[in-house]
Amino acid sequence: MNRIEAKMAALKAAGKKGIYIYITCGAPDVATTIEAVRQAEQNGADLIELGLPFSDPMADGPVIQTASVVALKNEMTLAKELEILREIRKFSDIPLVGMGYINNMYHYGFARFVKDFQAAGMDGIIVPDVPHEESEEMRRICQENDFVLAEFITPGTTEARMQDTCKDARGFIYCVSNNGVTGVKKVDYRVIGGVCDKARKYTDTPLAVGFGIGSAEAAVEAAAHADAVIVGSAVVKRLLDHELTEAMALVHEMRVALDANYAQ
Repeated sequence: MNRIEAKMAALKAAGKKGIYIYITCGAPDVATTIEAVRQAEQNGADLIELGLPFSDPMADGPVIQTASVVALKNEMTLAKELEILREIRKFSDIPLVGMGYINNMYHYGFARFVKDFQAAGMDGIIVPDVPHEESEEMRRICQENDFVLAEFITPGTTEARMQDTCKDARGFIYCVSNNGVTGVKKVDYRVIGGVCDKARKYTDTPLAVGFGIGSAEAAVEAAAHADAVIVGSAVVKRLLDHELTEAMALVHEMRVALDANYAQ
């Protein structure tokens, strides 16, 4: 059981919903990235999703695309991301999950990537541009190293594919709330809620809903059928605007709202 699984087990035992906060490495700068992780944990985040900037982030909307551009202009690289991880591990044991694209990892060497990033303190990875059917070798490498490779389900996932995707899932399953890219938007979370209910038939792995969540109210709606919510663009936009205090206030508001509505 790695940090992700231990945290989700603790949340379940406590009857609480999880909050995963996405932060782009190096946007607006490295110091803010590290401080945002520190303060997000203090304000109730249960897991940090660290964005690994890439020039063509196909799953990301305008805000996170902008953050990637800022980070790349700041000369963010995988080597510098390893340094960020090491700095975070000096003060925190919070689960850390990378979110990046296969081009960077393939160029680095996926097995080497897993070993180096795990050694620096990362617990898993989200790779949205590699479908389940093409990830067998990646899953094997991750399994051998006790490193989580997150699986995805969406409103368009068939039940047959869901069964195949979920059967070996570890850590958490990323439940994409709508057919689109990341970004704050109005979403009917009852749709992905129904998908989550179906997925429960095939897995005991925790389910985390992401895409669109920009307020405490949206977090409460998204969490209704899930174990955790994933919040990215709403936080990243505030960080890009140099509004760290406001970003952390949002995290705190979501923590309070989720506990008020779901904590047992």
